[in-house]
Amino acid sequence: MTIWMWILLIAIVGQRITELLIARSNEKWLKRFGGIEKGEKHYKWFILLHCSFFLAIIAEISLTQSPARINLTLLSIFLAVQASRVWCIQSLGRFWNTKVIVLPGVARIKKGPYKFVKHPNYIIVAVELFIIPLLVGAQITAFLFPVLHLLLVRVRIPHEEEALTRTT
Repeated sequence: MTIWMWILLIAIVGQRITELLIARSNEKWLKRFGGIEKGEKHYKWFILLHCSFFLAIIAEISLTQSPARINLTLLSIFLAVQASRVWCIQSLGRFWNTKVIVLPGVARIKKGPYKFVKHPNYIIVAVELFIIPLLVGAQITAFLFPVLHLLLVRVRIPHEEEALTRTT
């Protein structure tokens, strides 16, 4: 792997760790005010998927030994997706989380990207799981992980919808 690939992957992992810290803070805040967590059983599979994702990229690139050149189109898409990710987090504010936690009596937030799509972050993650591996030359990972993500989201969205419907 080239140095730019390591820098990119380390930056993304750092971003994910920061997001988990934000989610943890938001979880504590939500639960302090009566937030209810739903769908706890499938959460571990999201953690496993995202950890495996980075390991799969490193393994695939190590095995293929084909250094990817920076593709400016893919990099531009990646940066646009990151801006969209931040937009989702900022739009939900203290309600943003990696878990399904709802606060009873609070109306569903319909601002930012949530004004247009119910679950924009899941779309963003799917695009990331495709674009990031392509950026570094891990084609197998680029096709495998969005499919795995889709399978998990098919389980999670109904839990999330039910939780949002019952508590608002």
